[in-house]
Amino acid sequence: MTVPPRLTKTLTTIFAALLLFAGSLTAQGKEAFTEARFEALQAEGALVLVNVHADWCPTCKAQQEVLSAFPENNPNTELFILTVDFDKQKDWVRHFGAPSQSTLILFKGEERIWFSVGETGEDEIYTQITTAAAGAR
Repeated sequence: MTVPPRLTKTLTTIFAALLLFAGSLTAQGKEAFTEARFEALQAEGALVLVNVHADWCPTCKAQQEVLSAFPENNPNTELFILTVDFDKQKDWVRHFGAPSQSTLILFKGEERIWFSVGETGEDEIYTQITTAAAGAR
């Protein structure tokens, strides 16, 4: 079976559009920490959760499960999660004062709202994020 060239072009265009759309979805999901991205989000006044994470850490894994479900459970809350690699980004681990992996630091713009080590409770994590998003403290 051969596919007509016009259909191939249409399918290619649709696929490219889907890739762009998927890329925009990750803008509010988990992404690797970079100084430029962090500073840009702060300048926008965005809600940013810095997640100091290690792949080998069981507490980090539990946090990741809670955080990955956040957008689905809170579709009206715009949250950006920037993940600092505990093993590879030691300068940033020190910069944020993270005593260990599994550290969560919530910012709204340039203001640090919340700092936690080892918190895995969905209720606590979600409450801190949604309260900060609503502007209350």
